[in-house]
Amino acid sequence: MIEELKRLAPTNEFDYLFIMSILKKYKKPRDKLTRLIRSGAVIRIKKGIYAFGPRYARGPVCREALANLIYGPSYISLEYALAFYGMIPESVELVTSMTNKRNKAFSTPVGNFAYSYLHPAKYPVGIIQCEIDSSRHIFIASKEKALSDLIARQGSFSGPETLFTHLTENLRIEGSELMNLNKKRLREIADIYRNRNVTLLSKIVRKGQ
Repeated sequence: MIEELKRLAPTNEFDYLFIMSILKKYKKPRDKLTRLIRSGAVIRIKKGIYAFGPRYARGPVCREALANLIYGPSYISLEYALAFYGMIPESVELVTSMTNKRNKAFSTPVGNFAYSYLHPAKYPVGIIQCEIDSSRHIFIASKEKALSDLIARQGSFSGPETLFTHLTENLRIEGSELMNLNKKRLREIADIYRNRNVTLLSKIVRKGQ
């Protein structure tokens, strides 16, 4: 049973509908699922979301893919996205995402996930789809949106110089990384966010601080 499931599953991560489509030929498929979980062959991430246990997994569970599945609509952003892109030097264990629903946090067997509310009008701009591998595509903030989401939640900066100092000294983002941000995309985000910090960031990048 587990071997068939492993053969048919495109990734380590799958949902309730998928596993039930495999187990439906058995009597009491839900009992079968319970036994798979108790044996450790399958891990319950949260209600309706599952992954193979270590013995059967094809490599590590993809937490980025799980972040999109656990609570949605959502996209990965903030510190985790910045670390994903290599913009900040620290590794980030908490998978941070934005959602147009209410704030939510989940503690799971494969790590912790946090979701922060973003107004629906601001939500779509700057999201990209990133290919992890041939079977996994995730929704994640572009570099411009991830940084905008982060600084929009921080206290207002007095001007471009203080924001630039914060980004390069406190967040330790390389100045060259900032200057390579997409000016057009950042301007589009700033126009929709209407947030002082995001507008300052757009000006810094546009003028080449």
